[in-house]
Amino acid sequence: MRPAFLALPLLLAACAQGPTLGERLSTLVGRSEGDLVAALGVPVRTHEADGRRFLQFEQRRAVAVSQPGFDRPFFTPYGPRWGYVPAPPAYAVVGCDITFALREGRVESFTFRGEGCG
Repeated sequence: MRPAFLALPLLLAACAQGPTLGERLSTLVGRSEGDLVAALGVPVRTHEADGRRFLQFEQRRAVAVSQPGFDRPFFTPYGPRWGYVPAPPAYAVVGCDITFALREGRVESFTFRGEGCG
């Protein structure tokens, strides 16, 4: 009974996931523009409106995509046969656009969108 009791915290830790993107970005709220650029790099776009400055960052990464294979005929010395042909590897680029709003040089809020923001 004791080994099972000791293994329980390990099993729970194995199921735990890291912080979400929103949780990681929330640590930047209140920081200066210099701290933001130091943490994420140079933004790809900036815009100023209504006394606020908006900085947009982009993240892109390639992910493997599974595709179904197919059956096709092929010929042998013993006659035609059918066989499974696996699909070639395929990749897709997913992105995440993150926009920070700054007021008086400090990060006020952020938004993000895209299929790669998980």
